[in-house]
Amino acid sequence: MAKEIIVNVGHRETRIAVLDEKLLVELHVEREQRVVGNLYKAKVDNVLQGMDAAFVEIGLERNAFLYVADILPEDDEEGGGRFRGRDRRDLHIKDLVQRGDQLLVQVVKGPRGTKGSRVSTRVSLPGRFLVLMPEANNLGVSRKIDESKERDRLKKIVQSFREPGFGVIVRTEAEGRGAAELRQDYLMLTETWREVQAKSKSTQAPALIHQDMGLVYKILRDAFGSDIGRLVIDSPTDYAQAHEIISRISPDLQDRIELYDGEKPIFEFFKIEDDIERLLRRKVPLKSGGSLIIDQTEALVSIDVNSGKFTGTTGLADTILKTNLEATEEIARQLRLRDLGGMIILDFIDMDSPRDKKTVMDAFVKALKDDRSRTKISSISALGLIEMTRKRTGETVDTAMTEICPYCHGLGRVDSAETVSLSVERELRRLAATTQSEAFVVTTHPDVAAHLVGAQGEDLEMLERQLRRSIYVRSGPSWHHVEKYDIDQTSIQKVEQTLAVPRRGQTVECVVSRDDPHGERAPWAISYLLPQRAFQVDLANGAKYAGQTVRVRLTDVRRSIAIGEVVGGASKGGGNRENGSGGERTGGGERHQPRERTPSN
Repeated sequence: MAKEIIVNVGHRETRIAVLDEKLLVELHVEREQRVVGNLYKAKVDNVLQGMDAAFVEIGLERNAFLYVADILPEDDEEGGGRFRGRDRRDLHIKDLVQRGDQLLVQVVKGPRGTKGSRVSTRVSLPGRFLVLMPEANNLGVSRKIDESKERDRLKKIVQSFREPGFGVIVRTEAEGRGAAELRQDYLMLTETWREVQAKSKSTQAPALIHQDMGLVYKILRDAFGSDIGRLVIDSPTDYAQAHEIISRISPDLQDRIELYDGEKPIFEFFKIEDDIERLLRRKVPLKSGGSLIIDQTEALVSIDVNSGKFTGTTGLADTILKTNLEATEEIARQLRLRDLGGMIILDFIDMDSPRDKKTVMDAFVKALKDDRSRTKISSISALGLIEMTRKRTGETVDTAMTEICPYCHGLGRVDSAETVSLSVERELRRLAATTQSEAFVVTTHPDVAAHLVGAQGEDLEMLERQLRRSIYVRSGPSWHHVEKYDIDQTSIQKVEQTLAVPRRGQTVECVVSRDDPHGERAPWAISYLLPQRAFQVDLANGAKYAGQTVRVRLTDVRRSIAIGEVVGGASKGGGNRENGSGGERTGGGERHQPRERTPSN
């Protein structure tokens, strides 16, 4: 089955999915205009001789980075051009630019994290069949065009109309195309370049000179070729524009563009939404039962292959080989799907047989054949690792769709409830030693409160005796982040006026927790007083009522906890603390700000 391109155009977001045999292999998301490919009139802001680079203003939030190698034209790297006769190693950034200079630059890598864009003075203008490189003289053909006769034919055609001072790369889509189509593409690109030059001469830096086309146009230009069975778009406006663009660059493909007008959202109809949700997960399952674990860091991406539940049929070596072969296909898909780039380390399951290693290596190279991004691959090392690089131009898909967790700051782990309860205890000890407040009100996550109070309130009572202070612990809602807590300093009179505490002997309604932070204490269980669920009640016979709402007779009531027993069974089923609202903030006096953990780098 041919590939399909599905385009979802919204008011704030455009998403494009590429399907191969109904399987999602590429996802492109545009929520604001991307800067990669744009041309700017830049002003040199700072020259860093130690880094052999410069920072230039281009009108974006952060200055762009211009490395010395991105200033030298291609032919100068081979000893020609403006710096003919000078060894490239003798040329440094100070020889090429000075602070205040104005340059025409193109963004080659978008901003990522705290880094600004990377720019180059080597401009390249991509068209449908050709890439034009002004101020260069080389003529190349895409490596994906394998036949030598076809490569020679295309070179001869382009050489017949290429002007001096213009480098050209023939794109894969040019395979089989005639001279008229290639020449038309060339004329369009050279006209665009002359417009860029004219605007650049009359514009002061920093300023945008030429903006690359939007996401839909890029897909039509770069991916919508003869191997695409159809392109389906859900926007009538973009459908009409796509028809107009294709009528100019590939009229024979017009009948492959379709307008989607179904009732369901287009990505839901094509079952793409579930794939996108799985795309953001760290663990990727393999059909055999194995899995991939994908971790991204600032410096590199690591992908680990696990055999999981797959046991094979003929032996361990067979199991390992089959899992690794399956992993090659999925790794190649995930690289394209997530648009992973930079340095990538692949940790395959160790193989003893050189033949098996070669089989896996060949399969991986074959799997990468459809990847439009440039890749370089090393052989499998003695440790079973493959080192590779993949060209990175901007943010990965998950970086574009997600943000670093504001609680763990990218660490991927948070303090346990017990750890946070100990932090609260230490903070209470500090406040007791440095303030004269006679009472503290602690509002925290229910699990933290349970650890702080302890079984039947024993731990909190001991702490109160040591500090000689009254401590009132109340639970926030269960969605209150486990690492956050409030400590209010107040007086006993104020807190008793504010906090409603039940009476001994009273019959109340409680929701029984499904979890016991103290471990298995059956038949004991922890519950929370309704309606606020802020006051903890330990139940002597409550374990079997987990997740239910019960009537409880209170046999003992203290500042932060009550002891009770279930009477008459469950009053109504299905309640659980995750669905409830938390208690209101209480107490007065000085307020202690929520503590947040900041992990070291």
